[in-house]
Amino acid sequence: MSTLVIAPLLVALVTAIVTLLVRPSDILQRTVSLLGAVGYLGAVALLFDAVMLPLGSESGVLVYQVSNWAAPFGITLVADGLSVFMLALAGIVSLLVLVYSIASISAFGQRLSYHPLYHFMMVGVTGSFLTGDIFNLFVWFEVMLMSSYILVLFYSGREHTRAALNYVVLNLIGSAVMLVAIGGLYSTTGTLNMADMARRLADPAAYDVAVLPVLGLSAVLFSVFALKAGLAPFQFWVPAAYRAAPSPVTAMLAGVVKKVGVYAIVRLYFTIFAAASVDLAFLGISGDSVLGFFGPVMFAMAAVSIVLGGIGAVGRDDVDGILAYSSISQVGFIVLPLAVAATAPSDAVAVLGVTAALVYAFNHGLAKSLLFLASGTIQDVVGSDKLSDLGGLADRAPVLAAGFFLGALTLIGVPPISGFFGKFLVFQAAAEALAAGATGSALALAVALAGAILTIAYYTRAWNQVFWGTTTELVDAAIPSRWTLGTHSAAMTDGGDDGLEALELTTQVTVVVALAIAAIGFGIGFEAVFAAADAAAHAALDTNAYVDAVMHGPGVGMDAGTGGGH
Repeated sequence: MSTLVIAPLLVALVTAIVTLLVRPSDILQRTVSLLGAVGYLGAVALLFDAVMLPLGSESGVLVYQVSNWAAPFGITLVADGLSVFMLALAGIVSLLVLVYSIASISAFGQRLSYHPLYHFMMVGVTGSFLTGDIFNLFVWFEVMLMSSYILVLFYSGREHTRAALNYVVLNLIGSAVMLVAIGGLYSTTGTLNMADMARRLADPAAYDVAVLPVLGLSAVLFSVFALKAGLAPFQFWVPAAYRAAPSPVTAMLAGVVKKVGVYAIVRLYFTIFAAASVDLAFLGISGDSVLGFFGPVMFAMAAVSIVLGGIGAVGRDDVDGILAYSSISQVGFIVLPLAVAATAPSDAVAVLGVTAALVYAFNHGLAKSLLFLASGTIQDVVGSDKLSDLGGLADRAPVLAAGFFLGALTLIGVPPISGFFGKFLVFQAAAEALAAGATGSALALAVALAGAILTIAYYTRAWNQVFWGTTTELVDAAIPSRWTLGTHSAAMTDGGDDGLEALELTTQVTVVVALAIAAIGFGIGFEAVFAAADAAAHAALDTNAYVDAVMHGPGVGMDAGTGGGH
């Protein structure tokens, strides 16, 4: 049993508590918060080293049994290639977004609640990635969401309150449905431990498990994860919530929190439910396994998300609106190769599909966080993100423009930026499935191509109207002359402390540039990213290794390798 598994969780939890206790001192609170984020990334790096390195080899599985009670009777935390890969994304993005937050959120807002809420949200994210039982997945979801509810409502205006209310109500309904589905799965399988559930589903006769109800309950659960990920037709909360929240909160929601829903789909449906066999045809959807049944469902939802989000982004007249609808489209690009993998005719295509989804999710986390932070900086400086109010920013703020440009190129998929490889792998997975004779692969290629064209269209429109063209009066008043890192301050419109204006703006743009450099760096060193994603995909698809690591690990009280019935 490895205590290293709980290190990121403990760092995030302790940081959240300490930032709450030191609220009277602004400097101390911000210092503790920043050190906690650095410590979190360090703990994730140690865990990544223990599980994934050396890259190119088979990833390991580390298990922590709380209070040393063996699975399936105790609470289990598991760090394998998949969970560590997602933690790496969360660690990188959360640190940079926190640095941006210190420069952009008002001193009163930071002192009041921002830092504790931010780190409690990271506690929920971390717990969701590490949990080994399905009930505690629900618990960690709630920890994450309760913090995000307040952060979305942070500005407390009429528009923000309306958006936050919709966000809260929809997610509360989703959480209630999730709890009912989990209760049904426990009643049907007799366990909440994911590894034990996979073992029972692989041999349902031995454990008296009816697989057909599991299929129905897993379908209910899938709708909840689709809601959390903002996947069509559950995407309607995304635009309002993203526009209402502070820009660093939106960057976290799009870059990290949304990926928790994607992770849950991969973990449960490819690792756990894939162990069950069922021969069923319903409404034209059929498959010989639970996972195969969800392949067409994933494809339909991904296709609608790509097209609907893309068309919505093209028609928006504000930067945040374009980015919000783009997020709907881009999550479709993440799920599309998962649909290919779910119905893949060979193990190689399945691994490629999951790898493509993970690489795309990683790149989207970096790029979309970058773009929302760049949009937040534009609003702080100019006072608006409406396309009609903006123009000529490439001349007045070339460094910020370069960062936005690189973020857009990442999602468009231009080499050598990392986003190119993610998009290439999506097309490759669909093409190899088509070559192997998989049904629907040609349509997947067509949808991906249409989505790629829409992505070029809305980011080209945003770039042309915001950064090129004639400098508008609003931009001219806010930035009367060219601004670059280290030069004089622009006229900030957010009411911040005049003595910190230059530092605030420099910090915000530096974070945007850092994310852009990361996108380029991961593109140049993509071999390492691919090796990590490939190891994560193998971990997600290797149900037997997951079950063996959890069920045959150390524990007390009862034999870890045995489990009771209903």
